Amino acid sequence: MRFDDPWYDALASGWGELDGTGAPAHTAPPAPAAPEREQSAADIYLEVQHSAAFQEVRRRYRRFVVPATLAFLVWYVAYVVAATAAPELMARPVAGAVNVAMVAGLGQFLSTFVLTWAYARHARLRRDRAALELRWDTQELTRLSMPSAPLGPTGGPGR
Repeated sequence: MRFDDPWYDALASGWGELDGTGAPAHTAPPAPAAPEREQSAADIYLEVQHSAAFQEVRRRYRRFVVPATLAFLVWYVAYVVAATAAPELMARPVAGAVNVAMVAGLGQFLSTFVLTWAYARHARLRRDRAALELRWDTQELTRLSMPSAPLGPTGGPGR
């Protein structure tokens, strides 16, 4: 059995692995050096937005979504135009009481489900991992740039 899903095996990313002594292994990446100046969250997000990794995720998104959207819109408009401009074609029987319009209408539903499946698969295989890494990096940078909140008596955040 083959799995193309990068999230299928969480242990592949180091989650839940043991370090040899029976204790969970520390899998967090080493903390980056402290920034020389305090960065605001807006600065961090703008920096990430201009990064090559973010641009690659957006490029992969656009490379799938733009052609898929155009193809679906052309298919939909062709169906509507054929239904209004060529009623004799759409009324042509295919099998018994089923005509071309019914087959094309069901094709609209089928193509919607196929497109949804293809989008989810493309996102999972081509973008999710990179986007999640960007999110983790961004959250880590944001966490490091924020002053730490004082801890309350239980060790949690103070009120």
